Amino acid sequence: MNIGNEKDIIAQRVARELKDGYVVNLGIGLPSLVSNFIPQGVHITLHGENGLLGMGALCAPGKEDSNVINAGNQFVHVKKGACFFDSALSFAMIRGGHIDMTVLGALQVDELGNIASHVVPGKMVPGMGGAMDLVAGARKVIVAMLHTAKGTPKILKRCTLPLTAKGKVHMIITEKAVMEVTSQGLVLTEIMPGASLDEIIQGTEATLCIADNLLPKN
Repeated sequence: MNIGNEKDIIAQRVARELKDGYVVNLGIGLPSLVSNFIPQGVHITLHGENGLLGMGALCAPGKEDSNVINAGNQFVHVKKGACFFDSALSFAMIRGGHIDMTVLGALQVDELGNIASHVVPGKMVPGMGGAMDLVAGARKVIVAMLHTAKGTPKILKRCTLPLTAKGKVHMIITEKAVMEVTSQGLVLTEIMPGASLDEIIQGTEATLCIADNLLPKN
């Protein structure tokens, strides 16, 4: 399976967590793909921290409006009733607790729900963007990412990179697994299609608790 397909699989699984009426912010990169897989009958409002409420799916080539982008500079559609505003108001929405769910990528996550998403020491990066505000202000934080980086686990006992936030992640969804961060530790709740329990354990440094109702059931 190529990386593009894996990212689509992750985005489709994340979309199943969307609830009718939610206001949702999608981070740059993989999380932005979630907008293409919103389940039929589920009505949400997508928020972009660059100043857009009522964002639609990503634009197919040739369908772009050069004036309408998301926070990751991708061209997006807008839904009827959408509105545009400045960055100050956008972040007031985030900091005011008006975002029901945010979906973010990450470099590392650990079993305490800590997230490192914005900097690798010694490398030039653009900065954390709105991630610090989103993890603090959103009611639910989902990390959507590939399970490993060149075979190296990204789900750790403790993050080794500088933290974006401590203890703010609620759920981790990769191409191999769905995990929930609980007070008892990191709980594996679902094995993704094509993955196995053995490879999840081998590709995860964190200690995993196996849910009694682990899906799929054998």
